[in-house]
Amino acid sequence: MNKKEVAEIKKNFTDSSGFFTLNRIVSAYVDPQKNLRCKDNKLYALIPEDEGAVMMESLKKVLGGSVGKNLTEYEFPREAYQENGAQIDLYSAMKNKLEDEVSNDRLLTRIINNMEYEMAYTIIIGSCSYSIMTRDKNDEALDNAPEEYNFIVTAICPVCTGDDGLMFDSEKNVIVKKANTDLIVSRAPTDGFLYPIFSDRSPDVNSVMYYTKTPKKPNISVVEDVLGCGFTMSCQGEREHFHQILTDVVADELSYTVITQVNDALREIVDSSRNETELPIIDDNKLHIILSDAGVSSEKLEALPAVFKEKVGDAEGLTAENLIDRKTVLATPEITINISRDATDKVRTSVIGGRRCLVIDLDDPSISINGLTTILT
Repeated sequence: MNKKEVAEIKKNFTDSSGFFTLNRIVSAYVDPQKNLRCKDNKLYALIPEDEGAVMMESLKKVLGGSVGKNLTEYEFPREAYQENGAQIDLYSAMKNKLEDEVSNDRLLTRIINNMEYEMAYTIIIGSCSYSIMTRDKNDEALDNAPEEYNFIVTAICPVCTGDDGLMFDSEKNVIVKKANTDLIVSRAPTDGFLYPIFSDRSPDVNSVMYYTKTPKKPNISVVEDVLGCGFTMSCQGEREHFHQILTDVVADELSYTVITQVNDALREIVDSSRNETELPIIDDNKLHIILSDAGVSSEKLEALPAVFKEKVGDAEGLTAENLIDRKTVLATPEITINISRDATDKVRTSVIGGRRCLVIDLDDPSISINGLTTILT
């Protein structure tokens, strides 16, 4: 699913949409010892309005965040289609629209037995239908019978006791710590998935979309053990591998100028593709051009293909947006300087009087030091 397809489903994921229906919801509470303590299966229309609104909100959050960061698409491997495979369990639950308890229990068991989770949690699964209106080349809806996109969304929501701090006891006229033993289900899921994906405005039962609230620390057990897919790098992993590639290839030519020019080139690629549906990918050929333009020697670049292959493996490349630094940070053990994206050209390195120096060009001699304004003379 690309950015446009995710946005279309998320936009219509509401009771007020004339094209979307949340049909049925299965919910279950699992304690920290992996015991299924309760399970419920209801038609969404019969759930009290306030309760249903919270469940709808949690399910919709599974479509939140950015593609390539919070949302990652995975294609099922061959073994997922075998008996008791992940694709089989997901397809059965989706096809039966959560009406078959055997299929539901199989999916719940898959999640509970295979997912690593440090606390109690609630599983919320929604069976949804979306009427796909056929569109012309101008993206205008055509007047014909829409195709039905049936899918399930699963949200994993942590459960914990709240901490309301101190309270005033009016009977004893004292301030005491409030004892809160209520188990509260968070509205914000930490993990989730959508199946099947919505690709080329049609369902694709061979792939699943995984959601994580924290892109830097995804729950790999959901991807590998619950969904049965091979985990790819997180956005943080892509960034770390990119830094390793630069370090190994550019080596002693890795200067302030090279680093900032590479970052500027990546930002230009991302900015120029804002209106594109697919995320720009940096492969070794594109990186070769970027590094060459930044002044890296051809001798250094000879090692790029092999190093890139070693770090990235069989992946198509690295997601450009995950490689960008929003600001430049210069740091030594004693000094740290934060430089905004528009001021990197005002900083340079130089040798003055035989000493290596960092030089900052100031358009305005007025600067702030610890919140106090002064003039450099």
